[in-house]
Amino acid sequence: MDLSAVKTALESKSYDKIADICDNLMLQVAADGVAFHDEWPYSVHLLAHFYVHDINSARFLWKTIPSSIKESNPEVNAVWKIGQQLWLRNYGGVHEAVRGFEWSPELQCFISAFSELYTKGIFQLLVSAYSTISVEDAALFLGMSDDGATSYVLQQGWTVDNASRMLTVKKQPVVSVQKLDPCKLQQLTEYVFHLEH
Repeated sequence: MDLSAVKTALESKSYDKIADICDNLMLQVAADGVAFHDEWPYSVHLLAHFYVHDINSARFLWKTIPSSIKESNPEVNAVWKIGQQLWLRNYGGVHEAVRGFEWSPELQCFISAFSELYTKGIFQLLVSAYSTISVEDAALFLGMSDDGATSYVLQQGWTVDNASRMLTVKKQPVVSVQKLDPCKLQQLTEYVFHLEH
């Protein structure tokens, strides 16, 4: 079984492509009737689905993993713990699951990229959901210490009231999309045509 495409994607940090690569390769190998369970990169495959926010595909993949692999591969179970926390929307639990395992060298960069992407996503969720939030709650959501979370959000333009330990969210500017009026486009076309002739 040739896993070079998966390895190449990991090395080039093309993490958003790994789920599709693994899915297609798994289908191809299964269609060829090749037994692949012992050497399949289940940890990478599961994490790839979490990376692209495809929890349902990850759940399906988890159900297809042989019990022998689940029992003998602690890293597969550690990745699955991340998925369980994602499913439960336990934001702090996701961070704990990421930090709670000694990841293999193969997965360390991928886990770091997932964690960073997840933190950015949670930050955007906080921006859209809150106008003020306590330091403690922000730290829980972001999976950081109180000081770490405060420093992180201050770098994003938020402000902190040290007396009340409340953070004021800096709202992102709303970008409005200007719709093009077909009549104005026609007028502009006629004008340009007139200038050229």
